[in-house]
Amino acid sequence: MGTLLENKIALVTGASRGIGRAIAQRLASEGATVVVTARSLDSAGQYEGTLKETVALIAANGGTAHPLVADLEREDDLQGLVGRTVKLAGGLDILVHSGGKAEYAPTVDMAQAMFDNTIGHYLRAPFMLYHHAVPEMRKRGGGWIVTLGSVTALPPLRPYDGFASHGGATVYAAIKAAVRRMTQGLAAELQADNIAVNTLAPSTAIRTPGASEWIPEEYPSERIEYIAETCLALCHLPASERTGLTAYSLHFPHHHKLPVYTLDGKERIEAPVLPDYAHPGIVPSGLGN
Repeated sequence: MGTLLENKIALVTGASRGIGRAIAQRLASEGATVVVTARSLDSAGQYEGTLKETVALIAANGGTAHPLVADLEREDDLQGLVGRTVKLAGGLDILVHSGGKAEYAPTVDMAQAMFDNTIGHYLRAPFMLYHHAVPEMRKRGGGWIVTLGSVTALPPLRPYDGFASHGGATVYAAIKAAVRRMTQGLAAELQADNIAVNTLAPSTAIRTPGASEWIPEEYPSERIEYIAETCLALCHLPASERTGLTAYSLHFPHHHKLPVYTLDGKERIEAPVLPDYAHPGIVPSGLGN
């Protein structure tokens, strides 16, 4: 067990599987007490993965995690999540919002309910979590907020490829772009409180239970350890040193020469390699995206 986050309390949404689970494991491996939240406690829904499984993985590595069931589509769950976390764990230092389900459809064919759900998952939910988390972080003299973004927030490349023309990601991408701008502004607003606010995004694609259906089999994907390590890098320096960034999972550790470890923190893995198909608009340092 590392000690980088010793005595810190983290809340990670969407932590029953995929990126959220990986981030929870990596934060716990550095000593954080992690409250993991999602809808699935001990039985999986549409996709595999439960909170109990995440807690067991963390405990097996000597870490501490607590499961907290919440459906962020339910208003009471959304409004009460931070308060329940504080009551359960004793405070809050780190908020990582990784929860949400991407739904794609061509813009003019998208159902109103799908549009509203996408806004709810990716814009309204983090907005409300910020409202409740920031006062708790101020009590503790600072904190860290990380919101999951997407490389789709960058403009589609020309000539338009099949995904840009027919992938149905326009609304999702637009909301992710809005989230990026919201976190950049929030970073400016909270720097004086020593609360760092950053956006985290995959550089390319990461195969997770929820995302694999949207990734063609022939499309190369990156190891999930890179995004977990990048998240860790956004969760320990003071706001005066690292805030207002959009950090991409391959580019950020590559640019800053950060070592990348397995999710249990025990073994160093190969340094990230930037593929030639990565979006050329990514700013490797995290500044200016």
